[in-house]
Amino acid sequence: MKVIVDQNKCVASGQCVLTTPEVFDQREEDGIVVLLAENPPEGLADDVRQAVALCPAQAIWLEEQEPEE
Repeated sequence: MKVIVDQNKCVASGQCVLTTPEVFDQREEDGIVVLLAENPPEGLADDVRQAVALCPAQAIWLEEQEPEE
């Protein structure tokens, strides 16, 4: 899983940070999302998907990667 953030679309609601603080943070000066882990651990996958679904600006999306064989 690869997380992609468009900071230009972010409305600084903080929903992603509340859902998955291990992956997302907010800039102090304006609250815009900061990506902490572009490829989060598999154990956080469901939380990251929830953060994506909760983003009111649709500024976060995922690229699901096929498992390596």
